[in-house]
Amino acid sequence: MPNQRSTRDAAGTRVSARGWGWRHAGRRSMAVAGLDLEIEPGERVLLLGSSGAGKSTLLHALAGVLGGSDEGEEFGQLLVDGRRPEDARGSVGLVLQDPDSQVVLARVGDDVAFGCENLGIPREQIWRRVGEALDAVGLNLPLETPSSSLSGGQKQRLALAGVLAMRPGLVLLDEPTANLDPEGVSEVRDAVARVLAESSATLIVVEHRVAVWQHLVDRVVVLDPAGGVLADGSPDAVLGAEGERLADAGVWVPGRPPRTPARSPVAGERLLLATDVSVGRTPFAARRPDVVAAGISFELRAGVAMAVTGVNGAGKSTLALTIAGLLATAGGDIVASEALARGRGASPRQWRSRELLTRIGVVFQDPEHQFLTGTVRDELLLGPRVLRTDHGEAARRADELLERLRLTRLAAVNPFTLSGGEKRRLSVATTLATRPQLLVLDEPTFGQDARTWHELIVLFGELLDDGTSIFAATHDRLVVDAIADVEYVLSRGADRLEAVNG
Repeated sequence: MPNQRSTRDAAGTRVSARGWGWRHAGRRSMAVAGLDLEIEPGERVLLLGSSGAGKSTLLHALAGVLGGSDEGEEFGQLLVDGRRPEDARGSVGLVLQDPDSQVVLARVGDDVAFGCENLGIPREQIWRRVGEALDAVGLNLPLETPSSSLSGGQKQRLALAGVLAMRPGLVLLDEPTANLDPEGVSEVRDAVARVLAESSATLIVVEHRVAVWQHLVDRVVVLDPAGGVLADGSPDAVLGAEGERLADAGVWVPGRPPRTPARSPVAGERLLLATDVSVGRTPFAARRPDVVAAGISFELRAGVAMAVTGVNGAGKSTLALTIAGLLATAGGDIVASEALARGRGASPRQWRSRELLTRIGVVFQDPEHQFLTGTVRDELLLGPRVLRTDHGEAARRADELLERLRLTRLAAVNPFTLSGGEKRRLSVATTLATRPQLLVLDEPTFGQDARTWHELIVLFGELLDDGTSIFAATHDRLVVDAIADVEYVLSRGADRLEAVNG
């Protein structure tokens, strides 16, 4: 008989962990250790913890995607409705932090239907579910809408709709708003709120933006990086009475923002001048780039930080890669001064990779896009090795960065097994290893707890004081307030970059 349930009828799932732990292959330390946790069907849980505490590892384990014994070693017991997570995959839905990584098919309707098709749900039920899921997340678009045309917030809602269409009893959200603009954050949060009103599914959300979620959940669980649970209770109890202790441990506690260092910026010589620049990316087999932003003019000076904010899809990342010489302009000019070019010509686009290393350093939005070796330490030594830097000097610089960015204990670890916050800090460290004059940062603080965020901001401030120039594309308002001397807003479809201050 056809299944007539709506999203309201999805039964909640029970989660049980008893002494559970996981150690990634090749690691000495545990990603999660000694976890005892019971989550009742229908509970809404905000899962917190410092960077590297094991939050994403737990979610991936519950979704049954950690891998087998060749990927790591499991301890204790973790159950989803009394079954091993691998045997309960059809009843668990996972939404990741990167919207683009979850878009599978070219059209909105097909993408939402994909999970249902994998579960073997009858065709006549699938499209009814697709419509209900899209309604639940408020994504009122024709089913044939190209998924590539959606904004970041819309793609996250699309991913959430794909999960809901499968009618999971357990919904897992792993930092679903990490790279979204404020509008996209609100879109995803409001979509989840609608889902909670319509479904009895259990929810576990991992997020550093605590204030976004604290009023949508009924329980907060804080993982202890040393093992087990650091705090567990209602949002008011945990974030109120335990707030000071948790803030000291790196948890983002509403009303307790991290300290930011005072700066007295001194603008140095011009390093880069952009005049009437258009930026875009060239689709496969196309001759010309699709222009996403045009009429952009600004200058970058030594010791000065420029922040570019704006909605998802406005072209901030494309602009960053163009400034860094990794994409050609679609119009206009980007000219490096002799202070930056140092005899290599005025166009960064024409510089070789080795010449870019000491001139313009790039931190990509996705940290994994810049990992090339098998260990954290080798990542830090790669750039200096290409430059034929003295090995002793390179090793000292690597040790300094490892210590500064809390990565020393991970020096021998495969970069791809790090937590999201650790990957971001490593991507920053690899860029700094060659001491570039200009830093181009794309979302430089995502995935950071309050403590590591503060430490990154202090480090950026020191670099600015030493004469480094910083261009940062970011949605993090605190970053803008902490380090930006100049702020521009890039709007989707705009013909210019609008100065906000500076």
